[in-house]
Order: sequence, then structure tokens, then C-alpha cells
Amino acid sequence: MNTLLIDTAAFQQYEDISINIKPERLQAFIKKAQELDLKPFLSAAFYYELQKWMETDGQIKEDAPVAYQNLLKGCEYTDQWGHIISFEGLIAMLVYFTFARFIEGNSVFYTATGPVIKQYDNAQAVSPQDVIKLVQQQRSIANAYANNVEKFLQDNQSQYPLWYYNSRNKTARQPGPRIRSVDKTDFNYPTQMPLEDYYLTLNNF
Repeated sequence: MNTLLIDTAAFQQYEDISINIKPERLQAFIKKAQELDLKPFLSAAFYYELQKWMETDGQIKEDAPVAYQNLLKGCEYTDQWGHIISFEGLIAMLVYFTFARFIEGNSVFYTATGPVIKQYDNAQAVSPQDVIKLVQQQRSIANAYANNVEKFLQDNQSQYPLWYYNSRNKTARQPGPRIRSVDKTDFNYPTQMPLEDYYLTLNNF
């Protein structure tokens, strides 16, 4: 069973989403973001291990290891250079990946006669070009949070043995309007990696 790692209430911390949106509609996009964005990022083994410690309502179990609670909810920790880092947690990253998919997918409705764009009496539908821009904006935010998650996991590698850095995990997401990779700063990479592996080739863009 694909347990949700966040609930609809998590979005209220980051974005002002209408209360009229049906929870099940949003949950469908949470599942897609988990499977298509988060799982490739964490690796399948790590992703499913994290799910084992989740309740069906999107809350982490009280007896979950502290390492998994810190990953999901965030914490303060000391990095390898002795700096105290405030880590916000995995939730923000997943919220914005979900929000990007929601914006992209919610603008089109599928009927018996084919896909249609819904019209509103007192509002004008956003143009496809503007939808693409909004999706890219939300994915850019998600990828910024992904940088923080990646740094946290690398700084605390011993606590997360199922996670490993994969140079393709940032470009393995489902095709569509998106930022193809998160910023490539030095802290994103193990020091033992060859310098040439730090950069994407042109065919990754």
C-alpha cells in the first residue's frame, strides 16, 4: 500500500489553497509526487522503509526512529564543519512537488468526449503558457528544498544507510514542464567523486 507521507493540512503551512478543493483530488497528486518525484530521489528501498513508519493519515508513528522523524519533520544538527544547520524536513519538498503536479494536472478535466479546460463564471482560466510558468516556479522551489534534503542526508549518512547519492536521481522525474536538476553546489557531492561527475552533460537539459 502506498501510504501518504503528508496530508492536505500540510499545504496550509506553505501555500494558500482553497478549502473547496476535494481532499481526494489533492491526495491523487500527493501519490504521484511520491512515486514519480520522491521515490527516485530517495531510492526505492529507502522510500519504502520510510513508508513503514507512517500512519495512514500521513502522520509519522510515535515509535518511529528519531532519524526518520528528523528527516520528515526537520531538526537542527551540526554539519561536518561544525556549523549548526536548521533543516526544515522532507515535507516542504514533497508539498511543492505535489503542488506543481496539481497546478499542471488540475487545469484539465477528462470527460466522456475528451479532455477539456474548465471555464468559470466569475474568473478567467489561466492560459497554458502561464500554467507552464507556474509549474516551473513550484518545481524550482521544490528543487531548492531538495538541495537541503540532500545535504542533510549526506551530512548524516551513517543514520540513513539505505540512502546513497545518485547523479541521475535529479533528472529521473516524469517528463513535463520542470526544472531538470537542483543547483549543483559543492555540498551536494561526496568529496571522493571525480570532478567530471559534478556537471550535467548537455543531453540532460
